Formats: sequence, C-alpha cells, structure tokens
Amino acid sequence: MISSQRLHPPGWRPPIGYANGISVDAGQMVFIAGQVGWDVEQHFHSELLVPQFEQALKNIIAILAQAGGEVTHICRITAYCIDKPAYLANRSELGRIWKSLMGNHYPAMSMIFVNDLLDTPAKIELEATAVLPGPMK
Repeated sequence: MISSQRLHPPGWRPPIGYANGISVDAGQMVFIAGQVGWDVEQHFHSELLVPQFEQALKNIIAILAQAGGEVTHICRITAYCIDKPAYLANRSELGRIWKSLMGNHYPAMSMIFVNDLLDTPAKIELEATAVLPGPMK
C-alpha cells in the first residue's frame, strides 16, 4: 500500500478543493497527458465547459484505470481553461461533478487560464500525475 501525506504548513489557511502539496513514499508513477472533453471516438458532445470538464475527468480516470490505478492515487492535476467567466459561474456544478467522480480526494492542483487549446471546441484540458503502489505491471 502506498502512503501519502498532504503538505500544509502550520498557520496557513486551508485550501478549498485542492491540496497545497502531497508527499508520496514510492511506487509506480503514471503521467496522464492532457485530456479534453471528447469521447473515445474523439467527438465532443457539447461546447459547454461543464460537460467537457466531466468528460475530461472521466478520461483521466479511464486512463489511470488502465494502469491499475484509482482516483486516490492521483497526486496532481493541472487544468488549462479558455473560459474564466464560465469556470467562475459554474464552480458549484464543477464541484458536484468532482465529488461524484473523485469523492473527497483533492490532489495538488493548478488552474491556468489560456487563450486557446489545440482541439476545437475544447474549453478545458486536464493532465494528471498519479503514484500507484508497487512496481510496474
């Protein structure tokens, strides 16, 4: 079993919806490339941020499962978003989706707002790093 520890310096206000840092003892590292909100056939079913976020997160989870991992093994997620107003307006819905797929697991995360993404009409792209227990299979 892999052990991890959230890093939270004394006196700091607690982060909401993420961890400032995570320390992991050892194991198999999994690097997941940026995932957008398309399906397995690379088709977008919506041009809206919320459904694209949900699909991108599902894609991350599916790739991680291929390595034998679970959502609790995710140590870091970086999000690239082209629509800051939509992100801010939908934070509660995005949080609901997060809870439904990730539970109470909050890795170290960064949200970066960018001008554009490669795959049109992508609104958000998520990349992740996970550490699984034990050696590679």
